[in-house]
Amino acid sequence: MGGEVGKPYTLTLADLRKLPQTSAAVKFTSAKGDQEHTYQGVPLHEVLKTAEPRFDQSKKNGQLRGVVAATGGGDYRAVFAWAELDPGFAKSQILLAVSEDGVPFDDAAGPRLVVPQDTKGGRYVSELNQLWVGVVDPVVDGAK
Repeated sequence: MGGEVGKPYTLTLADLRKLPQTSAAVKFTSAKGDQEHTYQGVPLHEVLKTAEPRFDQSKKNGQLRGVVAATGGGDYRAVFAWAELDPGFAKSQILLAVSEDGVPFDDAAGPRLVVPQDTKGGRYVSELNQLWVGVVDPVVDGAK
């Protein structure tokens, strides 16, 4: 876990299993067709808070400039706005899953990033190996 954080760190699948767990029943469509599973894991927001993201607190809702990029096997990537995973802004709960349907992921397969509110599985990131926190530059399309 790295990027614009005060405390970059590494978590293994075993480390994630030691943290408080929650579960999510999900339905989504993937290249394999309709999927329905129950995942168990740790809320992504809780793990990211530990890294102490460096958001500009002098800006109103400075954390809303934050983004998170998740990288998995085969260099697969998905990007999230901080507000999507912060329970102070969204009712969604993105998970770092350690098991699927009661079957634990082995070290080669997991963890998996699970996005219960998505109807398509495109942002589910298997073989998750990196989380990066960034801040959108204050100049976007010429606006200051």
